[in-house]
Amino acid sequence: MSHVTLLTGPERRRRWSEEDQCRILAAAFAPGSRVAAVARQYDVATSLIYKWRRTMRARETDFAEVVVVPDVPVAASRPAAPPAVIELAIAGKARLRVPLATPPTLAAAMVKALGV
Repeated sequence: MSHVTLLTGPERRRRWSEEDQCRILAAAFAPGSRVAAVARQYDVATSLIYKWRRTMRARETDFAEVVVVPDVPVAASRPAAPPAVIELAIAGKARLRVPLATPPTLAAAMVKALGV
């Protein structure tokens, strides 16, 4: 005859609220912290932390703050001005110069590729 073991007790799968996920993500990716250490602290798999981060990034909008600076008058003795560009300083990590003739979809793809 075969033998069947029935395990009873609380379900192991936990449901994390979005607030808990944000708190754990903030702790895991804070400067100087390690994802594995935070995962052990909260008893959660490191792969789940990375999955939450991907999910949160996917929810973000594709908008970025833009600051418009007035033109500086060009001196008559200067050579011809370089072509007009849009310059983006991204979170102090990168600087992107996009010519005005660039199609908007290409410009959006370049910003997205930088991970903003």
